[in-house]
Amino acid sequence: METEHLEKRFGIVAVEKGFVTAEQVVEAMRIQVLEDIERGKHRLIGRILLEQGILKLAQVDEVLESLGKRLPLLKEL
Repeated sequence: METEHLEKRFGIVAVEKGFVTAEQVVEAMRIQVLEDIERGKHRLIGRILLEQGILKLAQVDEVLESLGKRLPLLKEL
């Protein structure tokens, strides 16, 4: 399957911009999945990285802007 047609994900763009490492994204994904399973709670990867102090709000905004999205994270902050 070719990946050119797939939408880029938040974590990939954040790594490409040099804001986070791949390992940090993988850890955030691990947290996300565990929370989904254990608590039925789903946090976005950007929110997890922001709350861990790994990303700044301006970086989250820049990644979302690159994806053509706005800041849905702010609705719940």
